[in-house]
Amino acid sequence: MFPVPPKKPINHLADFESLLHSFPWLHCRNSVPKKIPPQNGPAKNFAENETRFTHNAPRGRNFCLMNMKSTVKPTLQRPAWKALAAHRRQIQKLHLRTLFAKDPARATQFTAEAAGLFLDYSKNRITAKTLKLLLQLADESGLREKTAAMFAGAKINVTENRAVLHVALRAPRDAVILVDGRNVVPEVHAVLDKMAAFASRVRRGQWKGHTGKPIKSVINIGIGGSDLGPVMAYEALRHYSDRRMTFRFVSNVDGTDLLEAVHGLDPAETLFIVSSKTFTTVETMTNAQSARDWLVNGLGGSQEAVARHFVAVSTNAQKVPAFGIDTANMFGFWDWVGGRYSMDSAIGLSTMLAIGPDNFRSMLEGFHRMDEHFRTAPCHKNLPVLLALLTVWYADFFGAQAVAVLPYEQYLKRFPAYLQQLTMESNGKHVTLDGKRAAYDTSPVFWGEPGTNGQHSFYQLIHQGTRLIPCDFIAFGRPLAPLGRHHDLLMANVLAQAEALAFGKTAAEVKAEGTPDWLAPHRVFEGNRPSNMILADRLTPEILGALVALYEHSVFTQGVIWNINSFDQWGVELGKVLAQRIIPELESNIEPPLRHDTSTNNLIRRYRQMKKR
Repeated sequence: MFPVPPKKPINHLADFESLLHSFPWLHCRNSVPKKIPPQNGPAKNFAENETRFTHNAPRGRNFCLMNMKSTVKPTLQRPAWKALAAHRRQIQKLHLRTLFAKDPARATQFTAEAAGLFLDYSKNRITAKTLKLLLQLADESGLREKTAAMFAGAKINVTENRAVLHVALRAPRDAVILVDGRNVVPEVHAVLDKMAAFASRVRRGQWKGHTGKPIKSVINIGIGGSDLGPVMAYEALRHYSDRRMTFRFVSNVDGTDLLEAVHGLDPAETLFIVSSKTFTTVETMTNAQSARDWLVNGLGGSQEAVARHFVAVSTNAQKVPAFGIDTANMFGFWDWVGGRYSMDSAIGLSTMLAIGPDNFRSMLEGFHRMDEHFRTAPCHKNLPVLLALLTVWYADFFGAQAVAVLPYEQYLKRFPAYLQQLTMESNGKHVTLDGKRAAYDTSPVFWGEPGTNGQHSFYQLIHQGTRLIPCDFIAFGRPLAPLGRHHDLLMANVLAQAEALAFGKTAAEVKAEGTPDWLAPHRVFEGNRPSNMILADRLTPEILGALVALYEHSVFTQGVIWNINSFDQWGVELGKVLAQRIIPELESNIEPPLRHDTSTNNLIRRYRQMKKR
C-alpha cells in the first residue's frame, strides 16, 4: 500500500517537501511501485474509506509559483516538449493501421482502469516512445508538486488567492483537510447532513407548502456552474429519481426560460432553489424575483408564502432573509470551490432531492475514488493524466482545435455541455502564471452529442473533413433502460465508429467493391483519426461521480503543463461590467448620452426604437 501523508499540520517548506514524497505516483518517470491500491468495487460506506490524510500547505499568496520557479522551466524550454516536437515530425505519417499491424499487443498495452472506468487509448497516434515523452513532460511540468499542493489546500488559484479543494467536497468524514489552519471537512459534512435532512423531508411529503400541500415540483434557479452541474446530474441520474416529482431548471435571463419552467405547475406545490453564492448574480436574481412574483400572485398575494417555497444555496446571510427566505433554509459553500467544480456541494441540492441522499453519497464516493486514483496511481496508469497528456499532444503538436465528447448513453445527453464549461472556462487562457502570453495553444473546444444522433449530424466532418478532431467515446456494458436489441445496436455503433475513425477504408478497398474510379475518392476514408474509449458496466451515481472527477483532474493536469491558472475566469467579467452600463441606457425613458463605439451606439438606438413598437 502506498504511504499516505503524515497526519499532522504542515507548517514550513521542509515539511511540505516531505509531504511531496508521500505521493510516489507523481514521479512520472520513475519505476512503478509494485503494489497499487485497489480501485475496483464500491466501498462499503462513504465514511469508511481507508485513506486518511491531513493536508495543510504553507501560507502565502504565491507559494506554488515561488516553489515552481526554481524547478520548472517555461513550457517551451522543457526538454520533453522539444523532444515531442521532434518526435511528432518523425511519426506524423505513421498510420494506426501500421501501428496495430506491427504490435499485436497494442490493444492491451495502451489501456488503464480505475474507479469502475476502463480506458482504451490504443487508437491514438502514439507509440511507446510518445507515451514516455508525454510522461516525462508531466514530470518536468511539476505535476508532482502541484498536485500535492492542491490536495494540501495551498492557494494554487493565485490570481484570486484561493485554495482549490473540490476534492474536500467528497472527502470521508474523518479526513482532515486544512485551509488556513482550519479543518474544512466537518463543515462539508455538516452541510451534506443538513441537505440530507431537508431532502428527506421534502421527498417524504413532510415539508409542506404555504397552503399545507406537499412539494411535487422543484425548480433550480442558477447559471453557469450553478445550473450546468445540477441539470447534467439530474438528466444523467433520472433513472434513479423520484418520478412522482417534477424537476426543472432555469438559467437564461431570457424570460422564456422561466415562463416555460413554471408552465402548468401549481404554485402551492412548487419549491424554488435559488443558487447564487453572493445572492447578487444578475441573471439568477432577476429570475428569482420573477419566480417570487409568480408564486406570490399564485397564492393570493401572501408574502409569507415565500419562506415555504424558496430555499437558498448561498453564503450571503443578509440578502437571503431580505428576499424572504429563512436563513435556516440557506445551504452554504466556500470560496475554495469554483462554480464549475461545485455540483457535489450544496449546489447539488436539486440532485439530492431528485435521487435521494443515499444515491447522492454514492455519487460522492465515485468522485472520491477517482480523486484517490489520481492522487496515488502512477502516471502511466493514471486515467486523468493520460487523458490530459493526449489532449496536449493533439492540441499543441498536431494543431487540433477541438475534442468531441460522444456519450453513447441518452441519460448523458447534457454531459458534453457540462464539459464545455469545465474545460473551456478552466483552460481558455492566453496568459501563463508568470503573466506572459502563452506561445502555444491551450484549451481546445469541447463539444458533442449523445449516441447515434451525432452520427447523422456532424460525424461526416470527423471522418472525412480537413480538421483533426480527437474523440472521447463513452459507453456502458449494460443499459439502464433495456429494450429488445436496442443496446446491442447502440454498442455496435460506438465500436464501429471508433474502428472506422482509426482504420478507415483505402482507395484499393473501395475499388475492390466495384466502385467506379471517378467515385472512389469520395468514398475513401483516410482513417488515422484518434479516439479514446471509456467503458463502464452501467451508469450509476458512483460512476457519474468518477466520470466527472476524471475530467476535472484531466483539466487540472493540462493546466499544469500549460502553466496557466485553471481556476479563475476573468474572461467572463468584462461583458458583465459592460452589460451593467448598457442596462440603464436601454431602460431609461429618455435616451442618455451614449459613449460606446458607433456600432454599439447604433444598436442601442435601434433596440430602443423596437421597444416602442
